Amino acid sequence: MISDRPKATYDFRKDKLLVKIYENRRRMGRAAAGDIVLCIDMLLRTKEEINIIFAAAPSQNDVLASLARRELEWGRINAFHMDEYIGLSPDAPQGFGNFLTEHLFGLVGFKSVNLIDPSAKDPYAEAERYSKLLAEHPADIVVMGIGENGHIAFNDPPVADFYDTATVKPVPLDPVCRMQQVNDGCFSDISEVPTHALTLTVPALVSAPYLFCVVPAKTKAAAVLDTLTSDIGEHCPATILRTRRLAKMYLDPDSASLLPESITGKHK
Repeated sequence: MISDRPKATYDFRKDKLLVKIYENRRRMGRAAAGDIVLCIDMLLRTKEEINIIFAAAPSQNDVLASLARRELEWGRINAFHMDEYIGLSPDAPQGFGNFLTEHLFGLVGFKSVNLIDPSAKDPYAEAERYSKLLAEHPADIVVMGIGENGHIAFNDPPVADFYDTATVKPVPLDPVCRMQQVNDGCFSDISEVPTHALTLTVPALVSAPYLFCVVPAKTKAAAVLDTLTSDIGEHCPATILRTRRLAKMYLDPDSASLLPESITGKHK
């Protein structure tokens, strides 16, 4: 039930971004899913169908599991994802499309599920194909996380561009980003992690009016601190969330552990 959404332990705004901190990771995921459901229901009152872009990562497990249990008009929602490795086989379990199929896309009846092809022979052609799909289905909602280096999707600091004219592009992955995939348990060694990926660009992601950013775990604490305290810029791509009035960030005690009282306004 939406009415059982857990209440935040405390919340605050940093610039335009609303930040909510929860008692534990499970409550964080349930609360984020509850807010997303409310947003979906609101949008479907005035639109025949809506478009949602999802992140694929273990950090999203709690919110995806909670969403998958909700009774929604899934048949009026088109699903997309925000990034994909280049060069993986179509059935590789590490593929982000496969991850989302397992955790959400294959569990509910979306109107359409639109996947980036990791095995496409021409990444630029695949970027163009997916860009056209997104142009035909402008995003209403983005459900996302942030990386250990502050990336959103695969916009690592070296390639992030807040004024990018592309919608989807091939990018190299920096070492911190690749090591995160090992830390997350997706690969056993960094040598197994692909070196390149296709990603929605920063402007493509934040063009959606509603942004729900779910960030649990101690490994993200430094990135959360940078996101909320450093200057807004491509050195920490997630800082752009602070410029979006309808963006919300959901944290657990681990990911919020480095935040100073001067930011949160609360004693720990």
